[in-house]
Amino acid sequence: MNLHPQFSETEAVWELRLYVAGQTPKSLKAFANLKKICEEYLEGQYRIEVIDLLENPQLAKGDQILAIPTLVRKLPEPVKQIIGDLSNTEKVLVGLDLRQVNIS
Repeated sequence: MNLHPQFSETEAVWELRLYVAGQTPKSLKAFANLKKICEEYLEGQYRIEVIDLLENPQLAKGDQILAIPTLVRKLPEPVKQIIGDLSNTEKVLVGLDLRQVNIS
């Protein structure tokens, strides 16, 4: 039985973690940018987990978080990290392997 009817068995679900430190303007902007990118490029195929390191600082060690905000793509593998507020959509798409780098 499929508990997530919007996902078929063959579709990959992207598991994304956004590490932030409180509700700062930069953290809020990173989340808004991530949500917009996911809605546009991964419609219905993603999960975002926001981890506030002010509340759970021990969680930074597991994904080796050195700066915030940091986006971690857990699935599909390989694991990837993007640091910053995610305002450069092209950089985020390339970093997540949603778009190829254009070399001209």
